Amino acid sequence: MSLSPASRPTSDGRPFDAVLCDVDNVIRVYDPSRLNALERAAGLAEGTTMKLAFAPDTVLPLVVGRITPDEWARSAVRGLAGLVSEAAARELGGALVRTPFRADAAVVSLLRGARAQVPLVLVTNTSVQLEEDLEVLGLTDLADHVVSSARVGIAKPDRRIYDIAVERAGVPAERCLFVDDTLENVEAASALGMRTVHYRAPEDLRRALAAL
Repeated sequence: MSLSPASRPTSDGRPFDAVLCDVDNVIRVYDPSRLNALERAAGLAEGTTMKLAFAPDTVLPLVVGRITPDEWARSAVRGLAGLVSEAAARELGGALVRTPFRADAAVVSLLRGARAQVPLVLVTNTSVQLEEDLEVLGLTDLADHVVSSARVGIAKPDRRIYDIAVERAGVPAERCLFVDDTLENVEAASALGMRTVHYRAPEDLRRALAAL
């Protein structure tokens, strides 16, 4: 875990007054085993499809709401041209967009506990499918607010999405704890004066929230 220096505590001793938390790879965990198996069968290194799909030019239209997950998968499939057969590429694209996911129960429990004391805002680079996915996960009531890049048309680490999240939290940026698994996003939050956690495991979050 990487935890930035604490800002000045409030009179009740809290080092922060709101939590801004990422969703994917923090709250939501994916299981790429089927995708990996298909890649191996096609003679590709595991992770090839994800690498192509999450290249900046490919994923940005998805996370700012310009394209659907299925359209994003087709973009990734085009990147596989020449590497595998057309049929295998389509199968890989389908497996990509339907990668199973679950909620990390430990993280959800920690965040519910934090929300009992301070506002919780989810701040995530995601697709227009987020609301449906949160319903599938049973997490529509997890946070006070959800700032989805696909809905606001701005993705982390653009400062403007942080400003939106801070406004919805209702406290100054320097009174926010920001949690994300992507270092670039964490560094952008830190530059705005937030206390930050570069998330790797639930224990990172547990330690950061212990002050509450």
